Amino acid sequence: MRTLLPEKDLNKDKTLLNVLQPFLYNYTSYSSEKLFNPENVLYPKPYPVIEQRDTLFYDPTNKEYYSIDYTYYSIDTLKMLSANHEKLNGKAKLVLDFLGFDFKELEKRIISKKEVGDSTEIIFKGMEVQPEYDDKMCIFLENKLLFSPLHKVPEPKQQYQNAVKRYDLLYKYSQDSLLNSFKNLNALLKKYNIETQIVPKDLTKDVFYYRDHSREPLNEIRNTYERDDLKDKFETLDRLFYKPNYLHPSIREIFFGVVIGVWLGLFLLYLIWNFRKRKPSADHFDGNQPV
Repeated sequence: MRTLLPEKDLNKDKTLLNVLQPFLYNYTSYSSEKLFNPENVLYPKPYPVIEQRDTLFYDPTNKEYYSIDYTYYSIDTLKMLSANHEKLNGKAKLVLDFLGFDFKELEKRIISKKEVGDSTEIIFKGMEVQPEYDDKMCIFLENKLLFSPLHKVPEPKQQYQNAVKRYDLLYKYSQDSLLNSFKNLNALLKKYNIETQIVPKDLTKDVFYYRDHSREPLNEIRNTYERDDLKDKFETLDRLFYKPNYLHPSIREIFFGVVIGVWLGLFLLYLIWNFRKRKPSADHFDGNQPV
């Protein structure tokens, strides 16, 4: 298997699937908040964002009637010398002035604070963001899951790199780039003997239609293929490459039973042979005893 499919080629196939994954879900998944929400967006700036939920009660005396207000903020980082933590330096003041709040407001917005050498790194909620009104925030970007993670590469790094490539395919490059990606996908599916009805030209057309009509219901996207079969094959490849298991579960008990049986048989033969070897020696010794 390693000769037929080197790790480099396997990772190349995984990368293609990870980049294209949000274009390949079945119909029902496109309405799933678990898969698609603003906090999954990693690129471009000001993403990623963090969600803040505020409960608004219509009547303070009646807690049954309320609504939830969702606000999103960019996740920003500010570094300063620890000695200047309480007294802002000029650069930090410029950053906060640009965002429109002072150090007291910053303290309220802090997500985490970490000491790095003689500096303090502060991660905080920055400017307010409204993803629902972002013209370039289509449903295909609201996803950061990986089809099959590459080994020995941090998943957040993979997620970010895939998000950049996906954004470029949707907004930076011509439609031919996405079309070529789907042609490569078709070749990949054929290589793994996956049944597919994907027509790259049609799927490209669907993707760009829904990119520009993100507020319309997603009635159809022509991306039919055997999803479970493809997932199973990559899980099998991962086991072969990274979790070698030379015994199939169906024969494991038989194998160990045979090994233990052979070992016990050989041990028994050894005991019999050793007993017979000792017996003649004892008889010979008894026959030469003095009367």
